[in-house]
Amino acid sequence: MNETRRLLEAASALSRLLVASHVSHAFYGSVFTAILANIPQCEEIYCIVEGGQHPGHAFRRVRDAVADSDDFSTTLSPWTNRLHVTYRRPIPAVEIEILPAGEAGPRRLDASTVVKIQGIPFLAISEFVRAKLKSWMIRMSDRDAQDIIYVLSRYWNRVDINRIPEQDMNYFATRHTSSQPWWLALKRKYGMS
Repeated sequence: MNETRRLLEAASALSRLLVASHVSHAFYGSVFTAILANIPQCEEIYCIVEGGQHPGHAFRRVRDAVADSDDFSTTLSPWTNRLHVTYRRPIPAVEIEILPAGEAGPRRLDASTVVKIQGIPFLAISEFVRAKLKSWMIRMSDRDAQDIIYVLSRYWNRVDINRIPEQDMNYFATRHTSSQPWWLALKRKYGMS
């Protein structure tokens, strides 16, 4: 089984549990570009989860949603503020990092920020670029840069420029010149150049 399919299987299983518990969520990472490009290998998957009123924190909501499942386990690292959910059905197991909405990705996960692909909720194009750009600004990872460039080069016309931090994207475009034509085309579309 290819890695992309394994990650999608894990995402689908986790999504079913989160939906059953009424937890708004969306996946993102290199798995998104692997789906769009039909690439069998990828290595990164995150799940962005909204907090709620009772119980409030996104991590608590995820732990509650998977508590009765034999296929999932959770590992909380309080000193790094990270929650990892492990899907144990495939071998080797698949690990998904949980990220609170607002810290990574949009604050609200709704029809304007989420798109379903193969029945699984993913961040929409604009939100994906925004989240990846935020990650790239912190880590300067080539993987993040490749994902941004891939999505911009094929879907620039579907990006809402209002969701992209202009200063960060300008800096990114100077560091990765192959993204400049798409960034400039997007700015022209919105009358910014």
